[in-house]
Parts: sequence; C-alpha cells; structure tokens
Amino acid sequence: QVQLVESGGGLVQAGGSLRLSCAASGFSITAMGWYRQAPGKQRELVAAITLGGSTNYADSVKGRFTISRAYAKNTVYLQMNSLKPEDTAVYYCNADPPLRLGEYGMEYWGKGTLVTISS
Repeated sequence: QVQLVESGGGLVQAGGSLRLSCAASGFSITAMGWYRQAPGKQRELVAAITLGGSTNYADSVKGRFTISRAYAKNTVYLQMNSLKPEDTAVYYCNADPPLRLGEYGMEYWGKGTLVTISS
C-alpha cells in the first residue's frame, strides 16, 4: 500500500530553520518533490529532485531550502533555513509528478506537516 508520511513541521520564529522528512512506503522513491499549500492558495511545488539527482527550486525558496533523499531509508528531506512568515503552509511530499492511484488515477497525497513561521 502506497503511503507518504510527512513530519518535522512546527512553529518557529522568522529566521529559524526546520528539517522536514517524508517516509515513503509501497513504492521506491525516484523523482520527488516538496509541495506546499498556504491558506487560501493553491498547492505549489517548491523543491524537486530528479532521478539523476538534479534539484530545482521555486524562486521564492531558492537559496534557503534544500531537498535531498536517502534511498536506503526511502525518505525525502527538506532543509528549510532563513524561514519567513510567507513560508507558512502545509508541506507535502510526493513524486514529481504526483502519484496517481486506483482505477481512476486519482492523485494521492499524504496528510502533510504544518509549518508556521511567526514574525
């Protein structure tokens, strides 16, 4: 059974750091991404790592966030530094593009982890 379990979120002050983890099961991680959804906004891809290990970042997080993965643990990480209030969101990991499961190919998402940055 496919499962994505995100963890590591919390409440931190602006300028602080957090490290998010995403444990995957039921499939082997390959090209993966971290997405976030702020209140009232659409979910967006903020960091991605390709099968070959190349990384890409949204302009809003470039230079502050780092995506990585550990194949042995089937886990993806997001190191977030110099956090800003506008980084407040629920963060999700998923394949890039997102996993589609079932007869109708519905996108699968984990529960995410809430990151709140205070000013």
